[in-house]
Amino acid sequence: MKDTATGSQGRLRIGIDVGGTFTDFVMADADTGRVALFKEPSTPDDPSRALIEGLEKFLDREGVGPEEIGGLMHGTTIGLNAIIQRRGARIGLIVSKGFRDILEIARCRMPSSFDLHADKEVPLVPRARVIEIDARFDRAGRLSREPDAAELDRVAQEIAALNLDAAALMLINGYADPETEGRIAAALSDRIEALSITSAATIWPEIREYERTLVACLNAYIQPLMDAYFNRLTKGLERIGVTAPLLVTASNGGSLSVGSAVARPVETILSGPASGVMAAVRQASQSGMQNIITFDMGGTSSDMAVATDGVAGIATRTDIGGLPLVLPVVDVNAIGAGGGSIVWADALGILKVGPHSAGAFPGPVSYGQGGTEPAVTDCFIAAGFIDPANFGGGRMPLDGEAARAALDTVAERIGMTGDDRPARLAEGALSVASAGMAGSLFRTMAERGLDPRDFVLLPFGGAGPTHANLLAEEIGIDRILVPQAAGAYCAMGAAGADLRRDFVRSLRVALSAETAAQTEGVFAALEAEGNAWLDAELPLIEGRRAERSADMRYAGQAYELRVELEPGADVVALAEAFHREHERIYGFRDIGAPVEIGTIRLAMIGAGHPLAASAATGVDGAAPVRVLRPLFHKGAWHEARIHDRETLGAGALLPGPAVIEQPETTTVILPGWTGTVDARGNIVIERTKA
Repeated sequence: MKDTATGSQGRLRIGIDVGGTFTDFVMADADTGRVALFKEPSTPDDPSRALIEGLEKFLDREGVGPEEIGGLMHGTTIGLNAIIQRRGARIGLIVSKGFRDILEIARCRMPSSFDLHADKEVPLVPRARVIEIDARFDRAGRLSREPDAAELDRVAQEIAALNLDAAALMLINGYADPETEGRIAAALSDRIEALSITSAATIWPEIREYERTLVACLNAYIQPLMDAYFNRLTKGLERIGVTAPLLVTASNGGSLSVGSAVARPVETILSGPASGVMAAVRQASQSGMQNIITFDMGGTSSDMAVATDGVAGIATRTDIGGLPLVLPVVDVNAIGAGGGSIVWADALGILKVGPHSAGAFPGPVSYGQGGTEPAVTDCFIAAGFIDPANFGGGRMPLDGEAARAALDTVAERIGMTGDDRPARLAEGALSVASAGMAGSLFRTMAERGLDPRDFVLLPFGGAGPTHANLLAEEIGIDRILVPQAAGAYCAMGAAGADLRRDFVRSLRVALSAETAAQTEGVFAALEAEGNAWLDAELPLIEGRRAERSADMRYAGQAYELRVELEPGADVVALAEAFHREHERIYGFRDIGAPVEIGTIRLAMIGAGHPLAASAATGVDGAAPVRVLRPLFHKGAWHEARIHDRETLGAGALLPGPAVIEQPETTTVILPGWTGTVDARGNIVIERTKA
């Protein structure tokens, strides 16, 4: 980056992704496409410390001054971890009279239909901190019970006595009039000094009171933590002289200003994984690949997502820590182990991988930080996939002998004998991990009616390119695309993220000419709200667009299908769009059945300056071999060629076995596969034809 910083003032974007093991940085020149990567060990006790320290080191290494940064885009898992670990704020809940047990009752579903002893998920707010208020709306949005000043004073006094950090308010049918519910929340907040109260209808005005209540509770639960974190982060950035705008990536694949992220932190819960998927979709489209499976293997777990026809899947419901979340999110599914997943043997001597992880500390045994149980990363070392002396570009050398010794202990425990026990045990553990991933992936693809063999595998994350070829062999995929910045791809996605926010309104009306016109009016109102939000977020966008959809169903069905819609659609176009989607999903349409419109959805997107396409860094056709190293695969040692990623030129051929090293990750090409470097510096790995 040193030769591109001059004259590019303000065009440098830095994407940051805080993971459980490493904090990743990507510096991208929006005009030239030049990219620099950096990794810093995470500091779980205060993630902002690793971010600030790593950013300082990164800028110093690249010879870039803070004033040359045009923007910082930051993905974080702080909110997600707080929810999963139940370490959020002490919150209360205010609900309409008669609905105090809304979190206890939930949807009256058992966690496991065939397990009578399964434990029900503990509510986010205990019943003792749920307060009733004499207020509610009717289904038309009229305030049928309006709280007077005395009622507001009573509720405020009860809240104050609970010593809360934050609270949430949910009124029955509040989705029909979010402005009035918001005013009631503000009236309560004014009576209690320094207590933030999240209005469920204001933050997400969608029907179904349990799910809407959870959105508000989750927002309140993580808001104080996120507020404190961003306060520390902004002060740290000021200390090192960084004044560029700070954006926070969102679960829908877009980004928000810090102000929006603090007000609506629930929208950032899955921001890291979403950013990587969006970067993968952009990269694959540039390479002419429209159907991809992304494979993000980090330190703790592995995630997958599917993109068809160049579009990432968006889900309007997912589960977070056992709780349903009904916000739009990039559809990412956890499928298995990560680099820090523990390799162990159960009481019957059966080899297992995960679910426990060594995390950033103590980490795998090879980290030399006191860990005693081997992890997947230790297996990569024992099998020759990773050079312990060159891990992280030599900044973080690992203890290979300790890794092999720990694996040998597990091998002895399961009764393994003979030579090369650590390598054979490592291969067995990697096979177990691959089988687990493949099982989860096949199940997810089958639910969508898709065959993974029709897709290209696009790996990223610190361990994704290392394990991708093993997974491709397991699931029968013939083609893999490894991007240049794969080792820090979630950070890369953050650097290129557009501004985006989703808006909803629930209608619950039968489709007719009159309600079609009403639907168009709601879309217009949401678009005006979205434009106002964009104007307040960041005026330096280069374009904006609105994407429309609606949840629709046949009368009598319990749940809806999300249907993409065009502006100005009349009753005939709306009905045909739903019939077509229903036929695609279920194989039939019922043109005689009444159609209902449930929730109207609008995504407002502000497009920033697009990042230029990257290019191969080496001389065309060049593939210099730095050294040869033994690699263990299918019970035998093979002599693998070791390449430095930065020396590879466009058109270079890389027959397996080969290992391509870069500071952020290692790409492995197995025997029977061949890699080719394309013009953008990606490595395309394909099965070698007989």
